[in-house]
Parts: sequence; structure tokens; C-alpha cells
Amino acid sequence: MQQESQKDIQDHLRDSLQDSLQHIPKTDKLLNALNAELKMVNPSLLKRITLEFLDAYRQELLEGGVLLDFSTCVKRIVATYQNATQKSLKPLINATGIVVHTNLGRSIFSEEILEEIKPILTQYNNLEYNLQKGSRGERYIHLQGQFKALLGAEDVLVVNNNAAAVFLILNTFAKGKEVIVSRGELIEIGGSFRIPRVMEDSGAILHEVGTTNKTHFKDYQEAISENSAMLFKAHKSNYAIEGFSEEVGFNELVKLARKYNLIDYYDLGSGYFSVLDSVFTGYEPSLETISALNPSLVSFSGDKLIGGAQAGIIFGKKALIDKLKQNQLLRMLRVDKFTIAALEATLSAYLKGNIKVIPTAQMLLRDKESLHALAQELAAQIPPNFNPQIIATKSYSGGGAMPSHYLESFGVAIFAKDLSVLKLDETKLEQHFRRYGIIARLENSALILDMRTLFKSDFTRIVESLKALL
Repeated sequence: MQQESQKDIQDHLRDSLQDSLQHIPKTDKLLNALNAELKMVNPSLLKRITLEFLDAYRQELLEGGVLLDFSTCVKRIVATYQNATQKSLKPLINATGIVVHTNLGRSIFSEEILEEIKPILTQYNNLEYNLQKGSRGERYIHLQGQFKALLGAEDVLVVNNNAAAVFLILNTFAKGKEVIVSRGELIEIGGSFRIPRVMEDSGAILHEVGTTNKTHFKDYQEAISENSAMLFKAHKSNYAIEGFSEEVGFNELVKLARKYNLIDYYDLGSGYFSVLDSVFTGYEPSLETISALNPSLVSFSGDKLIGGAQAGIIFGKKALIDKLKQNQLLRMLRVDKFTIAALEATLSAYLKGNIKVIPTAQMLLRDKESLHALAQELAAQIPPNFNPQIIATKSYSGGGAMPSHYLESFGVAIFAKDLSVLKLDETKLEQHFRRYGIIARLENSALILDMRTLFKSDFTRIVESLKALL
């Protein structure tokens, strides 16, 4: 009797399971409902997602899961489809006061620049075509004239970022040979990019000189040997050595390199044109100042202080640039038409003195009076429940430049004590802003919107997000 009872139970469970499986919607019926629910669908993607859902649903039922009604099945598939087709990159509002913010995409483009390069991107172009000769041309030629006009440089080469520029230069000229560098400049920047590791991977042999805080001219001079190929100077991105310290200027390294027939190379990290001298003089050398030294090679980033596209820009002696072009690595590191077109438009703006179309330059050059006026305008639009206060703030250039010096700015602050009535604190407000794509900073129990990196067009979303809390 007990065996029969167990058999009855098993039969019942099997019948119940079969009944559940029969309730699984048919694929065609689901697809018809989904096509009515969704517009502009990718049929093959929708079918694959639907079949994957049905397989997972069937497995859940086999494991004792609950039945779903038809509309719930449709909603789950729609949610999965929308998630799969949703773009991950989103526009954000930068209220941090950091102009070249690596996490937020570094430099931004103006509508004017994008409109200028739009014909290049939407039509065929002469990227590698010589119109005069009617034959294959070189993609790097498009930037040569502008760099010669701006810097007096003999030649220029552009690769996909400054890390690639460093690697290419070391691999081309110092493979199996010594590169002399100050111990105080053996830097690590974002993404664990370390100068010693880059040298090792490029095939160059690192020769450290000096100490962490002090390196003298004689340290370089005494390190030169028959196996020396290069005197290398690296910008100390994101930090500064102050107090009892000393370093050798690049101008002295250029002279020393010439004396011993070596290559002098400066990895500038961020480079800027002299139009921004009022911001950086005394802290960073301009590209014009470095170029006037007639260096062998210099490299810097295109999407930092000059406000262009991501690129590693190399300028210097034509003979050396020609050798870089012969390195097979260049094929893997080269840039596309968008980068060249965007850089060309950016450099053209500098040549014409039209820096109004370069947002990075605009933000860096904003004076205190205009920043205060912007803060007043934003504060007047914020609901009084939040008691917005205009305060003096410290903003930063970012991108590794001027790490120990701030730019005076103004911001609108909302203090924690004024949020308690709304049952909020500054942390919850910051999280709320992020849901609206607004990135602000927390400081001294307040949420601060720094005006240096904000535009009037950003105010509407900021105000709407606050009104939503009310």
C-alpha cells in the first residue's frame, strides 16, 4: 500500500509538472505580442531573447518555480530586450569643477567643432589620398602645416594616445639600449601605467639617476655611456615634489643630449598653447616654450589641455619622426579619420584665435566675476526649500596638470542642515543627482555645484531634479 501511495504521489507530481509546462506560451504568440508592444525591433535579436527566456522559464518550472501569466512573460522579455538595446554611454553634467575629468570623458567638443567636421565624417574624404598627384597619400600630412604654424615644429606624428606615443618612441630608438631618467620621474598614472614597466616592455633599458627628491645635472652626465640612447624627462602627472627638492630643466637636457649625440625626449603628459599662459605660467611650460628649445622629440595628449580628440601627439625632428613612421607598431597605433578631423578643427581654431569653440579652453579661462554671476543665476532658479548658498570654491585643471595648484572659482552649495526638513542628507542628494546624470562633489557636509565646469544649458536639468524631490 505504501509503494502504491508513493507511486500515486509521483504520478500526481508528474501530471502537475506536465500541466505547468503546457502553460508555457508558444513562441509565435509571444513574438506577435512583442512586436505589437515594441516598435522598430530587430527581429532576430527579439526571437533569440524570447527563446532564451522560454528555456529559462521551462527550467524554473522543472525546479519547482511558479507559473507566470502571459502578460508577465511579455513584460519580462520587453525589459530584457530594452536592456540589451540600451546604450551604455550617457551624457552627464560635470559639476565637480575639474575641467579635464578623466572619468567623465576628459575634454568635450563644441557643437561648432562637430558641425565643422560633419562633412568629413558623413562623406568620403582624402584621408590617405593625394589630390594633386591622384595617388595614395599619408594620413598624418593633414596636421603638419598647423603644427608648423603653431609651434614651428619640423614634423608631427599622431597615435591613439600618449601612452602609445611613449611606447613607440622607446621601442624605436632605445630597444636594447639605456634610457636615462630621474628617479623622481618614474611615475605611475591612471590605469597602472608605469614608466619602468613601459620601458621594460618596449625593450629599453632603464637607467635611474638621482634620488626621489633631488636629481642634479651631473647625475645625468655621469650616467652617459656607450650604450646610452636617450635622456628622458617625464611630467610628474598628478603629484608634485616640494620642499627640499631639485630637478634638471628640459633645456639643460637638450644641450646635454646634443653634446653626446643622444636623443632628448620629453613626455609632457598634458600640453597647452600659450593662449592659456594666464592659467599655467609658473606651473607648467607651454608647448611654444618647449618647442623653442628645438627638442628631439616631445609627446603629449590631444584630449587634455588643448581640448581635442584622444590622441598621442609627437612633434620634433623630421628625421626622427620618419624613423617612427617606419616602425611596424605604428600600424597598430594609428588614428582614424575622426581623430584627425577633430584635431585639425581644434588646431585651426587656435590658429584663428577662435578659442570660443574649444570648451576646455573656455572653462579654464573663466574669471571669478563671470563664475560668480553664473552662481547667482543658478541659485536664483533653485527652489528656496534647499536654501542654496553661493560660496568660493577651489576647482582644478585636471588631466594631471598643475596638481598642487587650484583655480579660484564659485559654486552653489546645499548644506546638510537645510536638507533635514526634506528628510534628506547631502549623500542622498548626491545619489539623487547621479540618477539625473549630474555629477557633483561632497565637501564639509554640503553638496557643491562648481560653476567652472557648468554651462547655462545645464541649469534646467539641475533645477528639475531638485523640484522632483519636492
